[in-house]
Amino acid sequence: MERDRDVTDRTYPQGVPSWVDTEQPDVEAATQFYGGLFGWTFEDAMPPGARTRYMIAKLAGRDVGAIAGPGEGAAAWSTYVSVDDADAAARRLASIGATVRSAPADAGDGGRGAVLTDPEGAEFRIWQARRRPGAQTVNLPGAWNFSDLHTTDPKAAIAFYQEAFGWQVDDLGFATMIRQPGYGDHLEATVDPDIRARQSAVVAPPGFEDAIAWVVPAGPDELPHWHVSFTVADRDQTVADAQRLGAQILGQDDTEWTRIALIRDTGGAVFTASQFTPPSG
Repeated sequence: MERDRDVTDRTYPQGVPSWVDTEQPDVEAATQFYGGLFGWTFEDAMPPGARTRYMIAKLAGRDVGAIAGPGEGAAAWSTYVSVDDADAAARRLASIGATVRSAPADAGDGGRGAVLTDPEGAEFRIWQARRRPGAQTVNLPGAWNFSDLHTTDPKAAIAFYQEAFGWQVDDLGFATMIRQPGYGDHLEATVDPDIRARQSAVVAPPGFEDAIAWVVPAGPDELPHWHVSFTVADRDQTVADAQRLGAQILGQDDTEWTRIALIRDTGGAVFTASQFTPPSG
């Protein structure tokens, strides 16, 4: 991803993660929590009288994600991958080992999406954008940073997603980076003409302009899933705020590039808060 710029619409080429949302048992409690933690405001995308709610989260008026519900299952964050044609993509993904959990369907005039699981059982979603292209602010404090694939079989998972979306994977030693070739060119031509110069200034790894996700080995008791991280300005302050708002802090860690905290929200969904701390900084 890349630093946000003042643009009308941020677009996502096929194969690039474009959106995140969470289904919660108590939508009102979730909006209070995330509003208090990240400064989000909300707009209900569902028509009056609907039995469910889909609250578009906004940061400074720009779409950053959504809270849906009330949900019956365990609360979790979901990641959507952009596709040009949801129906064709769902058929193709099923043919290479994915399971379609929810067939492609229109989400109003915003777009068309489907819910799938990969061969290991990790859920992911696809999104054919219409009126809603995806997250319009990323990588700023309070906005989506990256999604990570937590897998018990990295080799098999990587092989599936390479075939599914044309992704390439680089072992950087300290982490495994997923790239969508050409994404940096798209960003440079649309919303972020300075992306390569900015990343060079912090000695980012080669190809980082195409980075779209990361592969993480799942822990001993962890099921395969797509995990969501949000950018924060101050990890320690975010931890204090999350605790004050009723969240549980599951862990903290400092790396060469980030200071992170693993947080379980008031509804049970787990996410990472990540403060960017590059070696040059």
